[in-house]
Amino acid sequence: MSRVCSVCGKGQASGNNVSHSKRRTRRTFKANVQKISYIDANGKAVTGYVCARCMKTVERA
Repeated sequence: MSRVCSVCGKGQASGNNVSHSKRRTRRTFKANVQKISYIDANGKAVTGYVCARCMKTVERA
């Protein structure tokens, strides 16, 4: 499963883990995507991976 939102395109971002001594190691921030069925712009029911923010905005099927 690719961790990309099918509504807004939000995907994986990269950054750093920062310890108390301020040493930095690379890490990834993954989008909170979950599989739901929703109604798209054409009025059809679609199953896809949607991020948590878009779950609030799309109309559920």
